[in-house]
Amino acid sequence: MIFAHDTEMALQAAVALVNSAEEPETLQTVADLDAFLRRFGYTGRHDRDEAELESVRRVRPRLRGLLAADRDGAVEVLNAMLAEARAVPRLVRHDEMDWHVHAVADDRPLAERILVETAMAMIDVVRADEMSRLGVCADPDCDGLVLDLSRNRSRRFCSTTCGNRAAVAAYRARQASR
Repeated sequence: MIFAHDTEMALQAAVALVNSAEEPETLQTVADLDAFLRRFGYTGRHDRDEAELESVRRVRPRLRGLLAADRDGAVEVLNAMLAEARAVPRLVRHDEMDWHVHAVADDRPLAERILVETAMAMIDVVRADEMSRLGVCADPDCDGLVLDLSRNRSRRFCSTTCGNRAAVAAYRARQASR
């Protein structure tokens, strides 16, 4: 593990949320949002309505900007996010999670909590000088983000689909050159 568990989960959630805007759009319904929250262990307030879904969808460009920024740019963006939310970090323990950091109250809007949790996770990334763990998919037809938590820093594609597409294209190119 490169980062603390809550940091890795927040980063994975942010990348998945940003990539949900790629075609095909995968965050279209409140049920999709419910599944996203279960997958990444989000707790606290969840209104389960269209307004909440839209507010979460609207934070994706801002998260993309943070995750794709250079180190100094990321600091500027995450500091702004934390200041806007008046974040006050505190340690909490709930469900099956041991002590971890929350920085806004559980009753704050979901979109705000997602932004703040991502900003808090990015603090660890910046401090560890690990910005190279974040990048854009190596598939030339994809703009998805990649979070590489592997030891050897070998992850290049945002999804298995993009990796498979690249492998098939490389195979066909080799076959055509024979």
